[in-house]
Formats: sequence, C-alpha cells, structure tokens
Amino acid sequence: MPEQDASTVACVGAIIRDDSGRVLLVRRANEPGRGLWSLPGGRVEPDETEKAAVAREVLEETGLVVSVEALAGRVTIGRYDIADYACTVTGGTLAAATDADDVAWTVPGEGDVTRDLWQTLAGWGVCA
Repeated sequence: MPEQDASTVACVGAIIRDDSGRVLLVRRANEPGRGLWSLPGGRVEPDETEKAAVAREVLEETGLVVSVEALAGRVTIGRYDIADYACTVTGGTLAAATDADDVAWTVPGEGDVTRDLWQTLAGWGVCA
C-alpha cells in the first residue's frame, strides 16, 4: 500500500461483475456521494490489509462473500485514496445493508453514479 500522509484516508472498492457483464453497485446512504451509485467499499481499518477491507466491506454492504483478486487500479478523490480490486462472489445472499440504501447489478454506463466511475473503470480495462 502506498505511503499516506495524515490527511489521506485509505479506502477500497470492489469490482464485482456477473456473467452478463453487469457491475454490482450500491446506492450510498451517507456522504460522500449520498444517493449516488458506486462500487461497494469503504475505509481500511487500522492494521487491516486492503484485501481484507474489501472482503469485509462487501459483506457488510451487500451480504455477499467474495474472493478478492487483483488490484484493478487506484484513484484519489479529495482526501480519499481508493484501491479498487476485482472480486468474485463465492457465497452469501445479496441484500443492501449498513451504509448502502440499495444494491443492484448495473449495465456499465448506466445509472446516477459517482463522478467518473464508468470512465475510470473503462480506463482500467474493467468494462467498456
């Protein structure tokens, strides 16, 4: 994980795709981005690895158990340093929980998403 200063918040996101190429998104219940759709994810807790944080956040927000795979890319939004990882669902039951108002499988390019989400994922080669 890159070194961060005290004002930077380490965060993670999960890129989860289904067999149809849709991406799992959550509608954020809290700021930043309240009401917008984004990847499941959140802050990395002290002494937690990024991959462990991804798995925990996905379970907390969606009810799904995932296998965390390769780092797809990093993005900085304000003071948030976000590492997004490709993931595969291995279990659980899909349902919005904790700080997610809703969850949905979404066709890339659609929906009221957080700023530059689709462009960023396309730039990483994750979706068209």
